[in-house]
Amino acid sequence: MVKNIITIALLILIVSCGSNSKQPDLDVVAVDSLNLIPYPQSIEKGDGYFKMNEEVYFFFSEDISAEGWKVMSSFFDTCSKKVKLNLEADSDANTCHIILSEDFETPENSVEAYQLDITNNNLTLTAKTVTGLRYGIQTLVQLREQTYSKTESAYILPAMNIVDYPRFQHRGLLLDVCRHYFDLGVVLKYLDAMEYYKMNVLHLHLTEDQGWRMPIEKYPLLNEISSWRLDTNGNKYGGYYTKEDLKYMVDYAAGRNITIIPEIELPGHSQAALAAYPQLSCNGGPIEVVDDWGVFKEIYCAGNDSTFTFLEDVLTEVMEIFPSEYIHIGGDEAPKFRWEHCSKCQKRMQDEGLKDEHELQSYFIKRIEGFLNENGRKLIGWDEILEGGLSPTAAVQSWRGMDGGKQAAETKHEVVMSPTSHCYLDYGLGSIDLEKIYSFDPIPTDLAKEYYSYIIGGECNMWTEHVPDEDNLDSKVFPRMIGLAEVLWTYPEQRDFNDFYRRLQNHYPVLEELEINYGLETIGATLTQEFRDTGVFIILNKNLPDLTLKFRWDNAQDTNYLNYETPIQLIRSGKLQVQALKNGKPYGNVIEQEFVKHSGLNKTVTYATEYNEWYTGNAEKNLVDGKTGSIDFRDDNWQGFWGNDIDVTIDLGERQNFIGVSANFYQYANSWIFSPKRVTMQVSLDGERWHEKETQTFTFVDLSNNKSIQKVQFHSDRMLGYLGRYVRLTVESIGKVPDGHEAAGQDSWLFIDEIIIQ
Repeated sequence: MVKNIITIALLILIVSCGSNSKQPDLDVVAVDSLNLIPYPQSIEKGDGYFKMNEEVYFFFSEDISAEGWKVMSSFFDTCSKKVKLNLEADSDANTCHIILSEDFETPENSVEAYQLDITNNNLTLTAKTVTGLRYGIQTLVQLREQTYSKTESAYILPAMNIVDYPRFQHRGLLLDVCRHYFDLGVVLKYLDAMEYYKMNVLHLHLTEDQGWRMPIEKYPLLNEISSWRLDTNGNKYGGYYTKEDLKYMVDYAAGRNITIIPEIELPGHSQAALAAYPQLSCNGGPIEVVDDWGVFKEIYCAGNDSTFTFLEDVLTEVMEIFPSEYIHIGGDEAPKFRWEHCSKCQKRMQDEGLKDEHELQSYFIKRIEGFLNENGRKLIGWDEILEGGLSPTAAVQSWRGMDGGKQAAETKHEVVMSPTSHCYLDYGLGSIDLEKIYSFDPIPTDLAKEYYSYIIGGECNMWTEHVPDEDNLDSKVFPRMIGLAEVLWTYPEQRDFNDFYRRLQNHYPVLEELEINYGLETIGATLTQEFRDTGVFIILNKNLPDLTLKFRWDNAQDTNYLNYETPIQLIRSGKLQVQALKNGKPYGNVIEQEFVKHSGLNKTVTYATEYNEWYTGNAEKNLVDGKTGSIDFRDDNWQGFWGNDIDVTIDLGERQNFIGVSANFYQYANSWIFSPKRVTMQVSLDGERWHEKETQTFTFVDLSNNKSIQKVQFHSDRMLGYLGRYVRLTVESIGKVPDGHEAAGQDSWLFIDEIIIQ
């Protein structure tokens, strides 16, 4: 039954025109060749085509006039501009109809579902809500990009039937505008791109240690002081959005089916706010807005009632602008040092019967959540908010792997998955490339099916510590965000990376129209190794099917690149340089890896202490694979030990004379990675009696945020050097992160790359 109603319970957009006689010689894009992203759940091929040309009339009712005009504008250059605002059928040829109906049954009970049916003389788009209708329109917009025929001066759409709906309801991008500020135009550009790929949540990270980006009328110093910092050159840096900017942003997003979820960090990551209002801290200041990256000890005082008054005032003004169901409060990386030494916080713990500072954080979060609930909103926070327990209405965003999300789902809390392993766009392509993002599944493999519904979706997170400008931002986000868009929309059985990659190539002109300076899909090649009886062989793996690879050694006499065909045996020390090519042109930068040929290469290593699962490198071969680590500790050449010393033994297979043993260690206090306190080298003939022993001790502990590599060497001053079959290296860490560091008292990391025996 067709009804012309303003309240939309069911929407059907019907576009029909006079019958097109099938022309076998007409160039029609095959359904299998369409480049739709995200890929629909179901596509059935039809017979024939639908021609969209200037003979077409449009009919739609006033209550969906915005959507009707959007369809028209998508095909404006070839369609007529004749519109009839009614729902009555028109028998004239070459007419189109946009009507409302109540007959469509929504697939999977999804309010975002739509159906697009194209035949020789009809194009029908069906949806139950305006939301679903708009997603169908985006599919039409993508078809427009791919089906224009110059010879016909019309759009020739192949006959087909699409039934489509998203797998997950939360499909998001986190944008950090605090570490580096990006103006309103950048945000609007991203909203346009998100609409095109059916993403529906912009998680806007508005407050941090390095900046506060939203005006609060009751607290003007947040913009006068907290929104600005001095960079390393003494220049003032920062900015903020006006309330008018934010309201426009929210309205702009809503018109594109996108909800903006604001994040106001608490109780940690709050140093910018405390710089303006130090009375809300535990020690009363003075405090400065940070011009550095990491976790800082300044935190809102949990024992001060004025802290909660301030935060409730802030959140009240936030809620006036952002209508989202959820308000994100952060809750991550909240160091407890200030609370441990604050009499007011300790009194709060005593008064509330809290056993430790973790329960104090839970008290803090729950008190804020109560305020949000009283105002009809819900709280979402990072997975640290699980510590101390959650209220029934709180949601969790899991970033430290999948376990926090799994735990939350099993206690029936809604979960957004964005683990560092797959979803952090600030990580380089060597760690997370397009294919790795595309392989992501927000449902943990060991989660029982009864809890699947609590995993409401995922986000890719764009943190901007090292992303100072728009071009850099674009190249980090795109095209990787598009991969996650398909992951969160399309069910796994409909997905294939090679097909997605093919479709993606045709979307780059769209990004160019949006003035997005997109980056690469991946690094051109990865290096793996085979360990054979005859030696170590280097395998170059092209990371995309349409690439070719060339290589050379930087210390070889022939400086020309060679075509890679078979594994390369490691017979020399030096730097291997690899260049990928796409369509004969360089794809990305030259990939360089330093190799060392030494006596311990490919020997057996025994570990008395275990390396951490997050930084395995080449596993049991990592210390004898010939590869040395770079200044990027995530380059997969470093092996990490967390809260552990290192105790390893290398079996050379037979007695040998060697003159030296060396190893590299990583130093980066910002990531809790410290050079060793003591390194001892021992040599044995039988692996039981250790008759050689040399030790080097280091007393200086570097607390700066400089990255460096420390080389430790043991060199024999005897003519014959050392004699032995076994070499043992024991490395003592500094233990806990030392005082003076924001994470004082936490376990520290040791990172080692290769034990070189010469």
